[in-house]
Amino acid sequence: MQDYIIKIFRESNRIKEAFVNENLGKLVSIVEVITAALKAGNKILLFGNGGSAADAQHLAAEFVNRFVIERPPLPAIALTTDSSIITSIGNDYDFSDVFKKQIRALGQAGDIAWGISTSGNSVNVLKGLETAKKLDLITVAFTGKDGGSIAQVADFFVNVPSSVTARIQEAHITAGHAICDLVDIKLFQKPDLK
Repeated sequence: MQDYIIKIFRESNRIKEAFVNENLGKLVSIVEVITAALKAGNKILLFGNGGSAADAQHLAAEFVNRFVIERPPLPAIALTTDSSIITSIGNDYDFSDVFKKQIRALGQAGDIAWGISTSGNSVNVLKGLETAKKLDLITVAFTGKDGGSIAQVADFFVNVPSSVTARIQEAHITAGHAICDLVDIKLFQKPDLK
């Protein structure tokens, strides 16, 4: 059993190392675009399914409350939290529209629409990002496997080179935490980051 646990940790570390090597420049770009949007008074809309929904909620909480440093709340909304909205859209229209309709209701040009999909092919995440682009939101996507159709529509995307959902999610949340940390530093501590 101990060997199996060690194997999981080593695999997670290997995937994260490959991920950061492939996506470092993209992560820097995402930090820059989120920082600029927040400086301009815009908000972040985060969404995904299952574990990715939990990651969307987790990251929204980091922005709204705080991450590491004490600072004012930052505007972020997880589109995965209102069961009445989600079930009414799913019932009256289709589950594939649950993010699209919320983005139409809440999104404004210049906001960030941040979709998370470990497969890269979640139809509701894809429709949400497509709608966001039509409304002039800036689209960010976290994907896995080969990036799927979502990688083709996002303005900024990072892809975890794995087909194991748990390893993809571990890299996503680590990348999300790095983004939260750097956005805080750029907005409130202003060191000379290169």
